[in-house]
Amino acid sequence: MERTLNVDRLRVQACATSAEMAVAAAHDVGQRLRLLLDRQARVRAVFAAAASQESFLDALATEAGIEWSRVEVLQLDEYVGLGLDDHRSLSRWLAQRVVDRFGIVQACYMRGDAPNVSDECDRFTAEVNAKPIDLGLIGIGQNGHLAYNDPHVADFADPRSVKVVEIDPTSRAQAVRDRAFPSLDNVPREALTLTMSVLLRIQTLSVVVPGAHKAAAVANTLLGPISPACPASALRRHGDATLYLDADAFRQAEAGTTGRP
Repeated sequence: MERTLNVDRLRVQACATSAEMAVAAAHDVGQRLRLLLDRQARVRAVFAAAASQESFLDALATEAGIEWSRVEVLQLDEYVGLGLDDHRSLSRWLAQRVVDRFGIVQACYMRGDAPNVSDECDRFTAEVNAKPIDLGLIGIGQNGHLAYNDPHVADFADPRSVKVVEIDPTSRAQAVRDRAFPSLDNVPREALTLTMSVLLRIQTLSVVVPGAHKAAAVANTLLGPISPACPASALRRHGDATLYLDADAFRQAEAGTTGRP
């Protein structure tokens, strides 16, 4: 099975397996990176640090002809209290699985262990807003979040670029499911995150979502109202976003999208 369709302005590509989904996303991102690097000196890209992205990153590593030394990486989110030296931090995940692996020269990390998180939000805001962001390589959470914009804190017109949020129980449980933490008690309760207003102005978004545990969030994204109740529903307004799904993730939404081109 491979199916492509449009839901409002969002492109959707559903594949039979997660491996096929990963290859499709990596192929498109590789093409986009090569095109951008032909046009400009550097590319700025936001990468999600999440287990859902691992197969995509494996496939992206096989894409030839990408000058990774000219790609600048920006972090999507980070747990308050955890820094680059902590193996549980998202910055550590990003450093090991993206920056070191691909030979990235310039990476901007959030300092979750900064002594003053408000000052850290200001510092990272300056980094984010210094230049436009070309690519966002992200996923969707089980509650439909983008980054740590959970439904109770998502604001599609947020005046801030980076903020501290309370992580909702579904997202904290997902971190345990992904084996990032051994138990719910170990998962931090707050995170730094890029806001929805930043994500929605990134030039191109590639959104990779595998697994049956994401099926309800995908259905809400594609079939429900565009609302902070499912933050990912805002992807339907973006204009240059593609959602890559495997069959398990697409299952609940498939019937409702029958007949769409």
